Amino acid sequence: MNDNDQSPMQSLWSGPDPHGQAALLLVESLLHGLIEKRTLTIEEAVVIVDIAADVKAEIAADIGDAPHALQKSLSLLKSIAASLRHDLDGR
Repeated sequence: MNDNDQSPMQSLWSGPDPHGQAALLLVESLLHGLIEKRTLTIEEAVVIVDIAADVKAEIAADIGDAPHALQKSLSLLKSIAASLRHDLDGR
């Protein structure tokens, strides 16, 4: 094996995680659906996403997240919160 070869684990994790992408899309869609049905307010949804970001930041070191992985996760959560806040501003 030389430096040009990737182990199966390296190639598995080199790109975006399809399971994570699907889960994130599902949760974001669920939040929007609950808001549409008036089961959840936009404010409550923003709080949920903010709490998720806080928890992610708190547990990152414990679960061995690399700094770039943590920042990417937080960036995605912040994007969802910003989208919800935009909906809040547009009311």
